[in-house]
Amino acid sequence: MATLSEQTGRPTASPGEPIGLMAGWGRYPLVIAEAMRRQGFEVYCLGVKGHADPSIADCCTDFQWIGLGKIGGACRYLVRHGVRRAAVAGKIHKHLLFQRAAFLKHFPDWRTLAAFYRHFLLRQRNLRDDTLMTTMLGIFARAGITVWPPTDFAPELLVKFGQLTRRGPSQPQHNDIAFGWQLAKEIGRLDVGQSVAVKGATALAVEAVEGTDQCIRRAGELCKQGGFTVVKVAKPQQDMRFDVPTVGMQTLHTMREAGATCLAIEAGKTVIVDEHDVVRLWGGLPRPSLTSDGLGRPPHDLATSPTPVLGQPLTGPAN
Repeated sequence: MATLSEQTGRPTASPGEPIGLMAGWGRYPLVIAEAMRRQGFEVYCLGVKGHADPSIADCCTDFQWIGLGKIGGACRYLVRHGVRRAAVAGKIHKHLLFQRAAFLKHFPDWRTLAAFYRHFLLRQRNLRDDTLMTTMLGIFARAGITVWPPTDFAPELLVKFGQLTRRGPSQPQHNDIAFGWQLAKEIGRLDVGQSVAVKGATALAVEAVEGTDQCIRRAGELCKQGGFTVVKVAKPQQDMRFDVPTVGMQTLHTMREAGATCLAIEAGKTVIVDEHDVVRLWGGLPRPSLTSDGLGRPPHDLATSPTPVLGQPLTGPAN
């Protein structure tokens, strides 16, 4: 049975112990699967159709595709392989849930239907991320499967406090970070999103179901002059088992295309996938980390506080 190390607090595996992974979109699930395998787990992976990278199968003991509405099938698969611990990693394209006849299109199995009919059919419960994911984790729990935070298997992915680039931002960018931090925390509290795009202490775009990349693109369309700041933070009530703020190469590519020049992320609660490559790609783009110590401070205090360590944009990517 997987246990927590007394020294590190991280999961430890008995030789050949099975572990489950439900993989959504992006490289994050692949990195988690590789970390699990390095630690001696046998990884039994369920790839969400239309989301997961097929190459993840190469680093798993067994791999199976699963539909969005087949959580009962996911439980049966994991139980059949003796899995009692699992993790969920990767993005789910939530806009799919709002297509015409979405609930029928994804044809839920019985367990999924029983758990979610109040959300999708009777409309008695909301469809916010925390509500849906907590309901899903309840299905796993009733099947005897405990879901752990994926970062328990790869804590090195959580960005550390400190400056990731060479220089600090301009004062206007610093002001935008302070304003964006408060705004992003508030939309997180409401379980709306995690990211905002700001310029001149004005909200250009706020993330909703479309996701961070589309939020950034929309800001670029509205701010043709570019030079705006993106802030991405954890929700105040963040459950580290799911929907942890994540940035990677795709985020940086999107920012460059849209004209963003500064990114602020929350230390200790934001995942950077392929951090070395991200830093190498962008060279001079500031990716400052803000810690939760800055929470609740008014902008003028945040601007003078030693808590945030920030970066200044250069003219382009490193060679």
